[in-house]
Amino acid sequence: MQPPSWRKSARMSRMELPHEVAAGALRADTRARGMPSHAKETGRHQADRRSAILNGPILPTMLKLGLPTIVVLVVQTFVGIAETYFVSFLGTDALAGVALVFPVLMLMQMMSNGGIGGGVASAVARALGSGRWEDANALALHAVVLAAVLGLAFTAAQFIGGRALYRSLGGEADALAAALAYADVVFSGAILVWIVSLLAAALRGAGNAVVPAAVTFGGVFILLPLSPALIFGWGRFPRLGIAGAGVAVVIYYLAAAAALVVYMRSSRSTLRLRLTLRCLEWRLFKDVLRVGALSAVGTVQANLTVVLITGAVGLFGTGAIAGYGIASRLDYLLIPLLFGLGAAALTMVGINIGAGQVARAERIAWIGAFLAAGFTEAIGLAVAIFPTAWLGLFTTDPSVLATGALYLRIVAPFYGLLGLGMLLYFAGQGAGRVWLPVLAGTARLIIAAAVGWLVVALLGGGLGALFVTVAVAMSAFGAITAAALGFAGWKSGKPMAEPHATGR
Repeated sequence: MQPPSWRKSARMSRMELPHEVAAGALRADTRARGMPSHAKETGRHQADRRSAILNGPILPTMLKLGLPTIVVLVVQTFVGIAETYFVSFLGTDALAGVALVFPVLMLMQMMSNGGIGGGVASAVARALGSGRWEDANALALHAVVLAAVLGLAFTAAQFIGGRALYRSLGGEADALAAALAYADVVFSGAILVWIVSLLAAALRGAGNAVVPAAVTFGGVFILLPLSPALIFGWGRFPRLGIAGAGVAVVIYYLAAAAALVVYMRSSRSTLRLRLTLRCLEWRLFKDVLRVGALSAVGTVQANLTVVLITGAVGLFGTGAIAGYGIASRLDYLLIPLLFGLGAAALTMVGINIGAGQVARAERIAWIGAFLAAGFTEAIGLAVAIFPTAWLGLFTTDPSVLATGALYLRIVAPFYGLLGLGMLLYFAGQGAGRVWLPVLAGTARLIIAAAVGWLVVALLGGGLGALFVTVAVAMSAFGAITAAALGFAGWKSGKPMAEPHATGR
């Protein structure tokens, strides 16, 4: 084991080398730090991935990393849309019940994928960028421990406070009963959701987007047939109604968690999941949480914004809730695109930051941000012009259609700024710099939720005025996040410290 001073000087010298030489030094350093013999072939592939991220063309590399995630998450999102379609046959109350639960469910999924999951991916990427192979492996077990703790917390919160929350958002009578029937089942499997999300994040942080994408794609073959079978009681399946949709989700996450654990215990895995408590160290938890905890605050803000807007819309009745729920679900349809590109940008930025290539990391962030803005703006303009092309998939109720169309015409044209801000947020996770993006999320929350409630509840404004505040908030989020990187950058301020190596 080399003394700490040698390790520090070696990292600093790599930062000063040309890219090609630095990549070779990183590969040699990885071997010297105890890469297991059974993983040499995997290690070579990992070195090739890292070399492409450090030296290769940015846009092709980003698309190669992001495309598998984008494709399968788009497919999975359409499976979720199909589930909403099946639920729509149960009536408006069932649709309203799902709309009440949806922001809370998305809070958990976004916190596990983009919040704490972002912290896991960032820690793994920076560890590999600086040649700490054993730390990267150990982070997989730390991710499982965090998943167990946080998943249990969400389950407890649902059973203790779920009824009060959905009632406060406007749920009553049959709509409230539907919300509880769905949520109680889904959140009983919260630990599984967290395990899948954090293990997938660890693999993506190591540059392996294919396996998490394949596991997610497997959900198509479970959820698509199982959800309607359990909702309507096809064949020998029991008729569970809206609870059947929740049971199908839990079964999918159970299968996905098992698949990821088996893969990461095998010699084929980019990272090895070692189920040994001796691997647990506070410094690695700290490395995840110093990015993940603050990122989780950002996801709470984003979903609290949706929850509070849902509550404000609830003042206009069940039909308005259903219409807003269907329309705003399109906002979440953008997440696969943004998450796929964002996860790729996070990995690329994290590895480049770990290797000391800060200017290249910033260039990666801007390329990803403008690409995301272009795609999301195109989608927003299309649905603003033709709102019923989306809304008509779920309902023919005039009041529901009117609310949904109003939302899309006002808010959707600003999707481009949402895409810009979200990609820079992911890039900030990779760099370990998320304070300013989270502050931008705070501004979005204040404008959309606080000002929105003021407009509706105190000033007597209608749904149109509420949706205008949502559009202004979305624009502010994108503009502030872009200004933060543009004016401050990642070169200024206190340099990011890496956890001390242990020499394992």
